[in-house]
Amino acid sequence: MAAGSLDLPVVDLASPDLRSAAEAVRKACVESGFFYVTNHGIQDELLDAVFAESRKFFDQPLEEKMLLKRNSSQRGYTPPYAEKLDASSQFQGDLKEIFDIGPVGDVDMPNDSNQWPPKERFPSWKDTMKLYHAAALAAGKRIVSLIALSLDLDADFFHNIGAFDRPSALVRLLHYSGEVNESDKGNYGASAHSDYGMITLLATDGTPGLQVRFRYLL
Repeated sequence: MAAGSLDLPVVDLASPDLRSAAEAVRKACVESGFFYVTNHGIQDELLDAVFAESRKFFDQPLEEKMLLKRNSSQRGYTPPYAEKLDASSQFQGDLKEIFDIGPVGDVDMPNDSNQWPPKERFPSWKDTMKLYHAAALAAGKRIVSLIALSLDLDADFFHNIGAFDRPSALVRLLHYSGEVNESDKGNYGASAHSDYGMITLLATDGTPGLQVRFRYLL
């Protein structure tokens, strides 16, 4: 694990100089794999609403949350210890709680595999998550266009080959209780892992804890 803080580059998604922004993305991906983005188009008010709805859900008793246990389409709630990212870990599983939300159509779809908390108790949940999913996907597409430019491809390369025809973008809400039992000493909220997919956008409430492990191929 990297020790201390990591000085990450900042990429402005509204920069008129796309080549410079793309070069910043390339440098960040080669050197650390992480970078901050500004002017990403996701409003602070929307982020605040997402965190508020997330906290409200995770504050429920476990038996209430388990009514929306993750289904065969990998949508819904996953309790603590149910996911183990590091197979070599001696522990039962990671300490985090999860709620997964997949793509949401403009209208209710009969084949929508997402699970939603009851509207009478969470009246704003679905609309908030739907707005956030769309905003985050739009930001992700802008980042991917910079990645294409950084590879000396056209900015629309991934769009033109159909990479966004049926995007499988996933909103994953994570909750770390911060309470570690003595038996959990040495365990993690999320143990060491590499994310799947093209990119991950990470929004946090300011609580520190992310660590980066560097691996170099010889």
